[in-house]
Amino acid sequence: VQLQASGGGLVQAGGSLRLACAASQRIYSSYIVAWFRQGPGKEREFVAAVRWGSGIRYYEDSVRGRFAISKDGPKNTVYLQMNSLKPDEAAVYYCAAGTQNGTTQQDYNYWGRGTLVTVSS
Repeated sequence: VQLQASGGGLVQAGGSLRLACAASQRIYSSYIVAWFRQGPGKEREFVAAVRWGSGIRYYEDSVRGRFAISKDGPKNTVYLQMNSLKPDEAAVYYCAAGTQNGTTQQDYNYWGRGTLVTVSS
C-alpha cells in the first residue's frame, strides 16, 4: 500500500488545517490507518488512528477534542482535521497503515512521506 499525505501548510496558532492521506489501493477492513508527527528534535509520536472496518477512533490525549480523524471508504482516504493548533504541534505529519492495534511506529508497515505543518505564534 502506498500512502500519500497532503494538506500541510502554514497556520497561525489557534487555526485549523485538514490533512489527507490517500492510499494507492483499497484499504482492507483489517487495517488501521494512523497519523504520527515528528517535530524538530523530537521523536515521532502517535497522534490518532482509525480502524478501517469498524471506524473506531483512537487519539493521543493531548489532541483529543481538538483533532478528528475520519475516513472516506470509496476514496481510500483518511483525514485529520486539526483545530486550535498550537506552536509546539508544528511537525511533519505522517500517515501510516498496518494491522496491529498500536501507537508505536513498529505497529505500522506502510508509511507515507509526510506533510509539513508550521504553526506560527
